[in-house]
Amino acid sequence: MNAFADAIKFSLAHEVSWSRDPFATPLAGEQAFGVHHADPAPWNVLRGPVHARGGVSGVVLQHGNEVAAWGEPDRADLTFSVAKTYLALLAGLAHARGLLPDVNEPVVVRVPNIGFESPHNRAITWAHLLEQTSEWEGACFGLPDTVDRYRTVSHDPRPPQGTKGDARPLQSPGSYWEYNDVRINQLSLALLHLFRAPLSEVFLEAILKPLGGGEGFAWRGYADAWTEIVDATGVKRNVQSVPGGTHWGGGVSISARDQARIGQLVLSDGAHKGEQLILAWWVRRMRTPSTIAPFYGWLMWLNPDGTQFPGASKAASFMIGAGGHYTWIEPAHDAVVVVRWLDSAHAAEFMTRCAASFAYAN
Repeated sequence: MNAFADAIKFSLAHEVSWSRDPFATPLAGEQAFGVHHADPAPWNVLRGPVHARGGVSGVVLQHGNEVAAWGEPDRADLTFSVAKTYLALLAGLAHARGLLPDVNEPVVVRVPNIGFESPHNRAITWAHLLEQTSEWEGACFGLPDTVDRYRTVSHDPRPPQGTKGDARPLQSPGSYWEYNDVRINQLSLALLHLFRAPLSEVFLEAILKPLGGGEGFAWRGYADAWTEIVDATGVKRNVQSVPGGTHWGGGVSISARDQARIGQLVLSDGAHKGEQLILAWWVRRMRTPSTIAPFYGWLMWLNPDGTQFPGASKAASFMIGAGGHYTWIEPAHDAVVVVRWLDSAHAAEFMTRCAASFAYAN
């Protein structure tokens, strides 16, 4: 019997209540698909494509080998804010290529004329964007940053006190942590201008394919999120900027197995089969608690006191997306656990059962 049978059975019994069809009227006991419904009008609508989802799926890797899989692990499904961590990996790739030499440099220095020119925004650095302390002010492809001020998310131990969408007074860049998808989209736009190529292409060619993945992968943007760049050959191109999630549609569609491959890359400090795809120090910094929000690194959730994610070690790190998407990187067991479409209210119990499974397996 598979050592993870209990944890798998538990996950299958606690699927998120979202409708599997994003365009269908929810049935009794279901919730509408997505998180945009909680936004104040007129921002509570989808602006990019979404598609039907599968049921609970997962993969467990240990010592680099697959030891468990369930559901539809090869199905490419939307993964919501797990994509934020993919942006952090892309930023690391940009650093390695010399495109982003100093994370503490103001963004406006290398990517002018995209929204970092105001006196307030000029002080924002790449590090601020990566740790979600930028306090960037403005609109990205028509979405104002105010729509996600006072945002509450499942694993924030210090939920903000205010009404979502209100214009919370801004603090100086680097002094206040807030989970804000518009600011993440602004980071994605900045990275697009650094690479001068669609981020979907860069991620697929430089990260996913070298890991042996990429089947069914897609990273889509909003219908109006197009901008002109001059590519590396000097040719002007009209390309789509992609969001760091699926809050308003679009985002990353990817399989659980590919998510596990990416998790293994993080666990291995950016190395794969003797090749350093992302610099080791960069990946370690992604997993380092920030000063202001020690439960968060560079677009990764952390567990430094062991209480935020019971069952996980203090060294664990997570890529998390709405709808119950978890990629759990667990150095204590040299393991990666991916689970999808799990009701987040039961995530702690799932992790506790997985921890017991590792103890049994060893």
